[in-house]
Amino acid sequence: MRELYIQVKPGSSRDQVEQLEDGTWMVRLKAKPVDGAANNALIELLSRTFDVPKSHISIARGETSRFKKVLIRES
Repeated sequence: MRELYIQVKPGSSRDQVEQLEDGTWMVRLKAKPVDGAANNALIELLSRTFDVPKSHISIARGETSRFKKVLIRES
């Protein structure tokens, strides 16, 4: 299982994932944080980025925060 510590910036002009020098991840999302849209977009983007099914990705902490702990189950 892989743990990612992510800072999310919703409402950006594009979707983008980048790893920062301290090991955390910065994820920019076009989706707004309304009715879980940003969380859904985050899971979709991480699924494509890490080539894993969406069902293998869960938000362990920070559901309503910009700072999240995400777990990715690998096969």
